[in-house]
Amino acid sequence: MFTPGLRLRQTREALGLTYRDVEKASYLIAVNRGRPDFVLHISRLADIENREVVPSLHKLYSLATILHLDPLEISCWYGAPFRQTFHEGACFPPPRTSLSASPLPSVLSPPVERLSASDSTELLHRRPATVVPMPEAETARNGKHRYGSIGLSDRRMMPLLRPGSTVVIDTTLRRIEDTEWSNEYDRPMYFVEIRNGYRCGWFQKERSRLIMQPHTLSRCAPEVWRTPDEAEVVGQVVGVVSFLGEPWTYGPAAVPQGRSDWSGKAL
Repeated sequence: MFTPGLRLRQTREALGLTYRDVEKASYLIAVNRGRPDFVLHISRLADIENREVVPSLHKLYSLATILHLDPLEISCWYGAPFRQTFHEGACFPPPRTSLSASPLPSVLSPPVERLSASDSTELLHRRPATVVPMPEAETARNGKHRYGSIGLSDRRMMPLLRPGSTVVIDTTLRRIEDTEWSNEYDRPMYFVEIRNGYRCGWFQKERSRLIMQPHTLSRCAPEVWRTPDEAEVVGQVVGVVSFLGEPWTYGPAAVPQGRSDWSGKAL
């Protein structure tokens, strides 16, 4: 079995680097960054490679830089897959509606299949090409899409938009359009930043006033702000990922036990 320490050692040796080379390079990183935490002393590097000591955050940076490795990949070796933080974070919706950061670039998307016309309901083995639950990483990196989390206490658009949902926001669509729709499902929703938080739902623009119209069944009152001093449109909601059932009933999965082949001590 290839332990994290063994992988690091094999990479270092494949590059022709000695312990002394790594230590010397780490000193340069520490000087450039202005923190001694980046230094990888020979004894510490030996512990990381041979005794499976978990490197600290700064030493992980030095290792990734010197060995030309992806730090997100190294984190997976130690059982802390940083690439999955965005998607796993959907299981922990905050009380208030918030604007999330773009997800980290993920591994290749699962294969897709094209939908063929069928009269019967079917269980698909792969995600259809026409169904994209989240924009691809390339789209997210170009700044077009952002992601918002509907707070557990935000019921302004219930039952159309459930608390705990994740919404996909197209930041290029910031002009409020409230005419071309015939039912509540077609009416565009927008994500708006206000002074003390965010709002997501239906909006109307009357001169300098921005009016939020909550869903009738939510029993929430309309809200009004002046633009651009009190409110700014982030973008139009173009996708929704939502749980069926109350979101707070979805607790985190049981925390797996630590691996027996490496130390859990971070230094």
